[in-house]
Amino acid sequence: MGESPDYFVHASSYVDQPCKIGKGTKIWHFCHIMAGSEIGERCNFGQNVLVSTGVKLGNNVKVQNNVSLYTGVICEDDVFLGPSMVFTNVLNPRSGVIRKNEYKETWLEKGVSVGANATLVCGIRLGKYSFVGAGTVVTKSYPAYSLIVGNPGRQVGWMSEMGQKLVFAETGEAICPESGQVYSLENHIVSRIS
Repeated sequence: MGESPDYFVHASSYVDQPCKIGKGTKIWHFCHIMAGSEIGERCNFGQNVLVSTGVKLGNNVKVQNNVSLYTGVICEDDVFLGPSMVFTNVLNPRSGVIRKNEYKETWLEKGVSVGANATLVCGIRLGKYSFVGAGTVVTKSYPAYSLIVGNPGRQVGWMSEMGQKLVFAETGEAICPESGQVYSLENHIVSRIS
C-alpha cells in the first residue's frame, strides 16, 4: 500500500477498509489489518501481525513480530506486545462448534508490557503498567503495576512505570531506581504518589 500522508504501510501488507489508523503509525512486512479495527497514533507493527475486526489500540502501541490481536482485544496507550505473544478470544474452542458470539474481551490498560511468547487467556484485564514476563501464561486479571511470571502466571512483585522492580519499605513506599518516582502500597493497591 505504501506511504500515505498520515501513516506507513509496507507493500507486502494488507489494510482492509474501513478501519482507523492514526498519524505516524508504521505497519511493516506481511501484516493484515482487518476492516473495523481502530489503531491510534504512532503505533508500530513488526512483521507478520494480524489485527482483527473490532480490535482497539491506543496511541504508541508497539506490536512485535508474529502477534495476532483477535476480536475482543483492547490495548490502551503505550502498551508493548513482545514477539510471538498470544491472545485468545474463546475459553473452550472446538473446530466443529461456532462460538463467535462467545468472544471474551481482553483489556490491557495504559503502559502494560507483555513479554515474548507469553499467553493471555481471554476475559482478563491487566491494570496499568503491569509487566508480564516472557513465556508467562496469564489466566486471570491483575491490578496496576503487577509483575506476573510463570505457568500458570502468578504475581511475584510490583513494577514501576519505567519497568523497574519496586521494593517497598515498611512505610509502604518504594522509589523507582531509574526515575526517582515514589509509589505507595496499601491494601494490595499500588499508586504513584510523585
